[in-house]
Amino acid sequence: MSRIVIGIDPGLNCTGVGIVRAWPGRVEHVFHGVLRTDSKRPLPERLGVICAGLREIVGEYKPEISAVEDVFQSVNIKSAMLLGQTRGAIIATLLSCGMPVNEYTALQVKKSVVGYGKADKEQVRHMVEVLLGIKMGKSPLDASDALAVAVCLGLEITGRRY
Repeated sequence: MSRIVIGIDPGLNCTGVGIVRAWPGRVEHVFHGVLRTDSKRPLPERLGVICAGLREIVGEYKPEISAVEDVFQSVNIKSAMLLGQTRGAIIATLLSCGMPVNEYTALQVKKSVVGYGKADKEQVRHMVEVLLGIKMGKSPLDASDALAVAVCLGLEITGRRY
């Protein structure tokens, strides 16, 4: 039996979303994309855009379990607070959709997907493409990061290590 997993790379300007199907022994690509907000709009409106977009994606793909990247560093205090509010809104939205939420640090995701905790974004993107058998083309790195988060949980669910 398979499970549909949604992974989120939170960001106020651009939130990455990736969905995979985790089967015993394999993980396959379902969807990836980004939710963008207008930086000129007020914070509550921007959070509303992210949450509404997330609800729409959840309604279409029906994931059963979720994972959100846990961000522990930021450029400055204001950025950290905005990112924290964004993560909180995302987590609340996922919970309100009836999904358990798992959190993974970037180090955990990189170790799971690439095998090296200090891999750069391009290495993560490449391994996501290899593991899922897809070409992401010009998709934003936020989308490949979100797929990596979903793959991390998918691998945990299936017990498979690449």
